[in-house]
Formats: sequence, C-alpha cells, structure tokens
Amino acid sequence: MPTDDEYQRARNLVLEFGWNATAYQILNPGIALWFSAAGDGVVGFAQHRRVLVVGGAPVCALDRLDDISAEFVADARKRGYSVCYFGAGERLESRYASDASWSRVLLGAQPAWDPRDWSPAVAKRASLRAQFNRARNKGVTVTEWDARLAENNPDLQRCLEEWLATRGLPPLHFMVEPETLSRLQDRRVLVAQRGAKEVIAFTVLSPVPARNGWLVEQIVRGKRAPNGTAELLIDSAMRAIGASGASYATLGLSPLSQRAGIPQPRQPMWLRVALEWVRRHGARFYNFGGLDAFKSKFNPHVWEPIYAIADGRRFPPSALYAIAGAFSGGAPVRLVLRALSRAAREELSRMVRQIRSSSREKRSTGGRRS
Repeated sequence: MPTDDEYQRARNLVLEFGWNATAYQILNPGIALWFSAAGDGVVGFAQHRRVLVVGGAPVCALDRLDDISAEFVADARKRGYSVCYFGAGERLESRYASDASWSRVLLGAQPAWDPRDWSPAVAKRASLRAQFNRARNKGVTVTEWDARLAENNPDLQRCLEEWLATRGLPPLHFMVEPETLSRLQDRRVLVAQRGAKEVIAFTVLSPVPARNGWLVEQIVRGKRAPNGTAELLIDSAMRAIGASGASYATLGLSPLSQRAGIPQPRQPMWLRVALEWVRRHGARFYNFGGLDAFKSKFNPHVWEPIYAIADGRRFPPSALYAIAGAFSGGAPVRLVLRALSRAAREELSRMVRQIRSSSREKRSTGGRRS
C-alpha cells in the first residue's frame, strides 16, 4: 500500500491533472499506486492474479498520456502482468481505439451536467419537484458540513452502516469504496437531517480538477430517510457546486446503460452472453436499470461513454474476472456465494414476517367472529 509520501505525491498529481471522473478515487484505501519515471504521472490499480486493473486512466498532462500509458504497460509486461483499464473515458479510449492489440468493452455511460445550468434542467420535471417537496414536507433539510466535522463522524458512520445493510451485495471496493469518511480532505459532504439533529442521509463529492468539476461519489440513505431525500441531496449538491463556479458534474457510471448512443464494440460470443445474462438477471443483486432511470430523470446535458480496455486483440475472460476480483477484494466466487447467502437470509426473513403477519390476521379475524 502507498506510503504517506506516495499518497501525497499522487494527491498533488490528481489535483493538478485529474480529468477522469474517478481520478480522485485512486486515493481511496486499497488502491496501489505506480509513478512514471519522470514523476509526472500516476496510475492507481488493483492486482488480481496476473492482471493489473487500472482505475480509470493514468493521471497526467494530456500531452503525456500516450507516453505514460506506454511506460506503465511496458513495466507491467516486464513483470509478467497484463493490463485492463476500468472506467476509461474519451481520452484514453481514443488512444487505444485504433490499436488492434487492445480490445474494448462499453461498460455503460455516465450523465454529466454544467451545474451552473442546473435549475433549468430540473425545472422540466414536475415529478422531481414533487420529490423535493415530499422530503421537505417530512422536515428534511440539507446543509454542507465542514470536512473536519464530517470526518469519522459517528452519525454519518451509523447512516453508512444502515445503508450497507440494505445492499444486495456485500460491500464492494476499488472504484466504489464505501469507507471514505476517514479521508475527506478535498471532498465536499452534504448532510440531510430531519429535525434539529437526526442525520438520515449524506452525499460525498470528490473533485474532478482538470474539468473544474465534481463527482457525486456516494449517496447514502439511512433507514429513516423518507422518499425524496436522495433527490433533495443531489439538488442541493448541484446548486452548491454551481454557486462555487464549477462547470462540470457527474453522478458517475451507470453500468450497462445505452444512453450514450455508442454501439458496443464487436465482442466474443462468451462476453456477449455474459453481459446479457447480467442485464437480465443481475437485478437480484444490483438494480442496474433502476440506477440508470434514477440518474436520467435529472435531465443530463450529456451521457459520456465509459469503457473497459484490455490487453489483447479479443477481450479476455481473465480481464473480466480480474475486474470482478478488484471490486470484490478477493475471489469473485466468494462474493457471489456471500451475496446468495445474504439473499437467502433476506428471503427467509421475509417469509417469516409474512407467516407471522398472516397468523396475526387470522387470530384477529377469528376473534371478531367469535
């Protein structure tokens, strides 16, 4: 793991050159760092077996992207590793698009806005205004907290634990690391409260410095957050960063989304089957369609295509397995087994509640008849 000095060097590069929406996330716990020989570029990655899964793209000046990408790949190959970029945007994709020795998969799309024009975007949706009002009518207010107050705050941590307990999958890591409350330097945190003190939800924003923007990195809802709280958090965050002069904002990747209007590059049959299976059956663990619909209702100004780019003429199964391993923090099979176990426990709990509810109803009905 990076030393304090390496972390600071990487942070300085991210704050100067971070263009990918996920650039700041390479500073999250659990991500290894590689630096170019000249010290003017950094790559954040996770290793799974013999594949290095890169978070987004190298962070460096645009005119150094080709050279630093080549340097990183050469160093990886020298050590016996292949490379897979996860979450690559337009800059890196254009570099590899014409290189037949690399393959690409369209992961989905991420919505983007100019937050200075946020008000007209949401004004078009009466349903959004209704959600904002629903939360406000329940006494929900949103304020921005100073990072020193938010860092390791027990109310925010409790809210995070409540939220994680509702997920269909065990906590994931890599580019969706949930444990960011101990590293809020440079981030912005907006908190939803009900009444004077009760924290019910929060959102964490990380900077996208080279685009004068912000990524909404997390939207966390506690169990007492009423409907409309997430929408009100996003609305408040967009207005806050727009007021501070930001010109770019995104809610991040919407996996499997086709809203960018970009055709999927030609894929081997096994990968087409795998992606279609996830699209049809993955909702058991992760509601891709619901997430996509949620983000789209805020009327994005544009949808940006996001790719995985792998070392090899045809996208290799090892790259897909390594991506799953990077997010699961270990063997993907164990993640699936834990997810199935959690789903089984939740289903059993639901059945028990239904049986108890039915028994109470029968006793109540029987009592009235007698």
